[in-house]
Amino acid sequence: MKIDKIINELHEYEKKFLDGISKDSDLSPEDMAELEEMPIKAVTSAAGMLAAKDIITVHKKINEYISLSDEGKDYALNGLPEHKILKALQEFSEEGIDEVPLGDVIDKAGVTKQQMNFSIGTLMRHNWARMNKGKLTITEEGKEANIKELPQVKFLNYLAEHRQVAEENLPDEFKDLRKEFQKRKELFDITTTQDFQFDLNELGKEILDKGFTIQNEATQLTHEQLKNGTWKDLHYRGYDITASAPKNYPGKIHPLQQTIEEIRSIFIDMGFDEAKGTILESAFWNFDMLFQPQDHAAREMQDTFYVSNPPRAKLPSRELVEKTRAEHEHGGNTGSEGWNYKWNEDVAKQMVLRTHTTGLSVRYLSEHQPPLKMFSVGRVFRRETINYKHLPEFHQVEGIVAGDDMSFKNLLGILKEFYRKLGFKVRFRPAYFPYTYLSIESEIYVPEKKSWMELGGSGMFRPEVLEPLGIKTQVAAFGLGIERLAMMRYGIEDIRMLYQSDIGWLRKLPVTRNIKDY
Repeated sequence: MKIDKIINELHEYEKKFLDGISKDSDLSPEDMAELEEMPIKAVTSAAGMLAAKDIITVHKKINEYISLSDEGKDYALNGLPEHKILKALQEFSEEGIDEVPLGDVIDKAGVTKQQMNFSIGTLMRHNWARMNKGKLTITEEGKEANIKELPQVKFLNYLAEHRQVAEENLPDEFKDLRKEFQKRKELFDITTTQDFQFDLNELGKEILDKGFTIQNEATQLTHEQLKNGTWKDLHYRGYDITASAPKNYPGKIHPLQQTIEEIRSIFIDMGFDEAKGTILESAFWNFDMLFQPQDHAAREMQDTFYVSNPPRAKLPSRELVEKTRAEHEHGGNTGSEGWNYKWNEDVAKQMVLRTHTTGLSVRYLSEHQPPLKMFSVGRVFRRETINYKHLPEFHQVEGIVAGDDMSFKNLLGILKEFYRKLGFKVRFRPAYFPYTYLSIESEIYVPEKKSWMELGGSGMFRPEVLEPLGIKTQVAAFGLGIERLAMMRYGIEDIRMLYQSDIGWLRKLPVTRNIKDY
């Protein structure tokens, strides 16, 4: 049964190839193509497929043939530059001049200055001449040298006579010279050919003993064949469903962006509206409206990026500014004591790269009345030292829920549902933020590490945040860093990996991932 299955899965060209090799085991690819009436490319393709199935063994032999280039032919006829120079020195010597300036040698030999510079080393290596103060002096060996009998000359003449010679067939006397000429590639033309020999393996012999029929095989059906019924008479080639397929790397969404889109989809499914804002924000909305004192450590230049253009922000209505001032200085009408300092309007006008997206949340509250549910996704900036878990630029998702029946218990329920949709088990622990009370940190369980990881903060907006905005209901707020979530999902230990163009890592990631996979 196994041999029948193998034969049934053979391509028509593979069968023709085996038929040809059964007739003559010494056929070349060209002979095989002619005998079996196959294109030469089909022959080589069939040989490769049969070899991969261990049906035949392909022996490949590479042959190199050497011949003289046009420059080499010229040197064979008129002599190499070093031989022309040697001949000129011999003629000077016959005239009684053994020490000759280079310029005179160049003129008499008919060589270029470049050829002269190249040839001096050869002349000295063979002890035909010596160089001294810009003059060449012929040696006794140089005087006695018979240029026509030099091995180099004989080698060039041999190639000129035989036109093209296989490297392996060069006479032994020239093999060392071939190495000597290795650097002078311009003298030769090298032609490479390949010889193939095909041997049947045991499996191939079994197939031939079993026998097979060569016929046209169908691999796909046409509409016409289905319509006229001729599909019934077709022979269908078998397929090996266990054969390996080529790797394919389709286009895909970057894993960080994919995580952002999944989070966005969850919030929209939960009935939230999305808000957007600019990355450039005033200190008023980024800090002051969130009841963060102007001497807070987070406002220092060591923690926040301040910008010089534009130098100052335009503040909102005078009423909102004055209410915010009151909250900071004495707590306004909330019953709070505030921060007990003199609030500076100029500080509030400073421009910063937003350190969180919470400023967008209070902007949204100033323009919309409860009940409402809003979320935002965006880049934020902090003066962090770059390491495996911190970057000065990252993404944050922020959300608020406001309504008459909103409570801290409702906030915990929303967060549990959100993390459940992400596929995580969540727990909460108390925390502190300047603009929320009660405040909590959300932690999710990581099974691989058997530990809990902090992912985001949340809480109920303080009255000092809500009163200037005229909000009378409770408002729950929450936020989390997206990069940390992506790191956990994709098993990344270094946050910088998300921003490196590591094509190998990106190719291995799936095109898409279902939330249920996590």
